[in-house]
Amino acid sequence: MATTADIKNGLCIKFNHDIYKIVEFLHVKPGKGPAFVRTKLKSLTNGKVLDNTFSAGHKIETVRVETHTFQYLYNEGVDFHFMNTETFEQITLNRDVLDAPDLLKEGTNVMVQINTETDMPLAVDMPANIILEVTYAEPGVKGNTATNATKPATVETGATVNVPLFINEGDKIKIDTATGKYMERV
Repeated sequence: MATTADIKNGLCIKFNHDIYKIVEFLHVKPGKGPAFVRTKLKSLTNGKVLDNTFSAGHKIETVRVETHTFQYLYNEGVDFHFMNTETFEQITLNRDVLDAPDLLKEGTNVMVQINTETDMPLAVDMPANIILEVTYAEPGVKGNTATNATKPATVETGATVNVPLFINEGDKIKIDTATGKYMERV
């Protein structure tokens, strides 16, 4: 058992008969009244995000997880196949477990959190950013740059990303996997 003082981003806890991962937290000490911790929890079974407030010193039940490196192999509809880079064991995960499945390129290494009690995969942590090639982008219109003008571009995984007007087909771009937004041209 842990307390609210042990809360940190990425911690997995049991809450309301489900397993949640702490996405954000904030310790609050108001001028009047007791301290509390405001959290944003993401369910690892269905992907729903909820806000919850724990009073200071509240006991929380943590879930012991191990993190392993897996390589993304391919997908079949909603099933995504991964291989452990150490044991070469393969697992299949549902699309709902992944944060940004449209940005996954074959051969990408991801970190998979596995519940040690049940040996079930809980969450997939993608790399912070990923480099993909633009397969389709309409040409930019000259003189359309009074503000930060963007246009949709399709990358090699099939995802659509808004990019600046100077990006063309064949360019490689860096994309933030957390937000799915363009970062820079590589």
